[in-house]
Formats: sequence, structure tokens, C-alpha cells
Amino acid sequence: MSPAVLNPALDPLGAVLAIPAVGAVVLALLPGYWLSARLNVLISFATLVAALSLLIERPAPGTFLFVDDLNVVFVVLTTFVAFTTSAFSASYIGHELEIGRLAPRYLRFYHAMYQTLMFAMNLGLLANNIGLMWVAVELATLTTVLMVGIYRTHEAIEAAWKYFILGSVGIALALFGTILVYMAARPVLGEGQDAMVWTTLIKRSNGFSAELLNVAFVFLMLGYGTKVGLAPLHAWLPDAHAEGPTPISAVLSGLLLNVALYALLRFKMLLAGNSAAVAPGSLMVTMGLVSLIFAGFMLYRRRDIKRMFAYSSIEHMGLITFAFGMGGPLANFAGLLHMSMHSLTKSAIFFAVGHIAQAKGTQRMAAIRGLTESHPLLGWGLVLGVVAIAGLPPLGIFMSEFLIVSSTFARAPLLAILLMAGLLIAFGALLLRLTEVAFGEPTGSTAPVKASYVPLFAHLGLVLAAGVYLPGPLVVWFQTVARLLG
Repeated sequence: MSPAVLNPALDPLGAVLAIPAVGAVVLALLPGYWLSARLNVLISFATLVAALSLLIERPAPGTFLFVDDLNVVFVVLTTFVAFTTSAFSASYIGHELEIGRLAPRYLRFYHAMYQTLMFAMNLGLLANNIGLMWVAVELATLTTVLMVGIYRTHEAIEAAWKYFILGSVGIALALFGTILVYMAARPVLGEGQDAMVWTTLIKRSNGFSAELLNVAFVFLMLGYGTKVGLAPLHAWLPDAHAEGPTPISAVLSGLLLNVALYALLRFKMLLAGNSAAVAPGSLMVTMGLVSLIFAGFMLYRRRDIKRMFAYSSIEHMGLITFAFGMGGPLANFAGLLHMSMHSLTKSAIFFAVGHIAQAKGTQRMAAIRGLTESHPLLGWGLVLGVVAIAGLPPLGIFMSEFLIVSSTFARAPLLAILLMAGLLIAFGALLLRLTEVAFGEPTGSTAPVKASYVPLFAHLGLVLAAGVYLPGPLVVWFQTVARLLG
């Protein structure tokens, strides 16, 4: 076993996994809400500190765990959003308790599952074994299934079952693809776990069976693509967002979709190292573009505010998948930047939407009007979040979308036209819905709500700062990862 696993106290790699794992056990035993909520924030912060230390100290790859330039981007982003979401969760879940929507007996379960989810996502990102990565993604899926159904309403249980069934189909397809990769590697690397270690697979991939790798990637794209939320494999995602607790919606959109995308990128790199294999980019470009255009049209038909932003996540994950499918230094750089900006922006939007739904007592957009008048901070926070996610300057998503479109125009003008059409369709829908809920005569309750504004505006501040200026070290870091992706 990896030294990081055996000695987590002395190794930041092990700490990133050990802190949430131990935290989950502790939180499962603690009664009371406020102590658990504060401890949940503290554990999430400690995990973030451990993740940041990986930027300074990078342990040597082990049999089961490793750190490289690619996964450290995902780990730092994941732990940061997990920390800010835990702070938002403290006030959000407290209000749910006060109004009796969430039963007190589920509190320990909620916080324990939150840290279990963090552990599973970090494990999936840091795994140096394709089987271990699959197990971690499956654990993350099962954890979020349980959290989606925590309200125990008919709609929440139905959404959880839908997520479980479709997620199980996806993960089964991903397992079959993983087995095919092992079979392709076995004649070269021999039997056993050596044929499942990422660092070994990448070095020797040119000798693997190209036919098996081609078939494997189709199954992997369908399997992990279900987790990414790509159309037509997306059906679980809107229901899970709409019926689960809003902190989980923020984690799903901002983090879990990225973990599944990371798995696809790893296998894409594997195929890229085999000169006889078919380039996987065309399949990623196709599914990404279909998802973007489909979600753009579906935004016009949404009546539930959380469901609408779930479709926005499908749109943006499609755009990110498209960028990575195009490949090359510029498109990969833009894909990384867009993924980071989307995670920060969409989680911020859900922070605002969660408190808005609590203030108004509903998620139906028809009953939400005049937010900038009735709840100015939440209303203007939502306005800024929607302006950012729509891709308007000077926010960070404008920069990443500009880079994706410009790099596509240089290589495939027809695809760039379709891409722009999809973005404009989604832009129109978001602008229409924003004017409906944010402005005009206020409707519904105007009573103040206890809200955590710091996570909301911290995320939006980072997105604004990234749109104005990207620090040199961050640019160099993303350029290095972009070259690694090929």
C-alpha cells in the first residue's frame, strides 16, 4: 500500500483523504446541530489546507495514490468549494431545521455523508489505479443518492431512485470500459494490479491493443458521461438538483461532475498515447456540443429555479467537454479555466438560490419576483451570478468562453458557429428568467432570511478577479496541465 495511506499524519496526500474520512466518523457520533455544523466547516477547511500543501510538497507516486499537475488542479478546486459550501450549509440547514423541513434525526447522517462525499471525490482524483478510481466514483454516487433523498418527501425519494438507477447504469458501463482497458494492457504489463496503475499505463500505452482501447473509450464515455450530465444521459441531474438540499446541488454542479470529467480526461490521455487508437476527441466534441445546444433550449421551459440552473450545468459541462475534445494547448487551457470558473460561479448561484427559496418559501419562479427590492443582497448576488454564468465581461467565464470559441474558429469554423449558436440560445433564456425573478414588483414574502453571504460573494469576487487579471503562476500552471492533456 502507498506510504501516504500508511502514514497520513506525515504526508499531505494521505491527509487529504484521512481528514474527511475521520471527520465522517466523528460527525456520525456527534449529537446536536451547531456543534456538528461548525465541526463540518473546520474539517473541510483542514482538508483544503492539506490540499494546498500538495502544491508545495508532492509525494512520489505510489501503487494506489499519486499527485501530478492535472489532478492537483481538481483537488484544490474541490476542497475549496467544499469548504465554502460547508459554510453555506451551516446557515442553510439551520433554517431547514427551524421550519421543520428537515427532521433533526437526519442531521448526523447529513454531516457524516457530506464528509464521506468529500473523501470519495478526493480519492477518485488521487487514485493511481483505474479500479480504485471507479470504486471512488461509485462511492460518491451512492453518497449523493442518499443525500438527495434526505427530505424523505415523495418527490425527493423519487429523484433519489432515479439518480440511483441511471447512475448505476452509467457506472456499470464505466466498469465494463475499465475492464476492457485492463484487458488491453494485460498482454504488455502482465496480470495483476500493474496493469491497472495509471503511471504505468500511460508510459506503456502505445503497445496496448488499439481495438480494445477504442471500444473501451466508448463505454467509458457513456458511463462517466452519465455522471458528467451529458445529454442524452442527463435525466437524473435536474431532479437531483431540484429535490435535494441546496448545498448538495452546489456540490453536484460544482464538484462531482468535474470528478467524472477528470476520469474521462485520464482515459483520453491513455488513448492519445497509442498511435493506432482512434482519437477520442471527436466523440467528446459531439456529445459536448449536443449537450450545450439541448440544454440551451431546455432552459426556456423550466419553471423551477433550481431545475433551471441544473440545465445550465448540463450546458456548461457540455462546453467544457467540447473544449477538451478539441484538444491542443489553447483549448485545453480554456477548458481548465472554464471548469474552474463554472465551479465557482454555479456553486455561488446555488448559494443565492438556496436562501431565496427559503425566503420565498418556494422554488417556482412564477412566485419569485422583485428580488432586488425584497432581498437586495440575495437579489443582486443572483444577478451577478447569472451575468457571470451567461458569459458577459468582465467576469472569468467570458474569458474562458472567448478562448474556447476563438480556438475553435481557427480550426473548425463550422463547429464554432454551432457553438456560438448554443451559447446565444442559453444566454437568451438566462436573461429572460433573470429579468423575471430579479426585477419588478416584489411578490411573496419580504421577510429577511438568515443567510451566509460570505461564500456567495467570495466566489463571485474570485470570478470577477479572474476576468480582470489572471496571476502569472496560475497561467503557467494551467499551461503546463494543458500540454499534459495533449
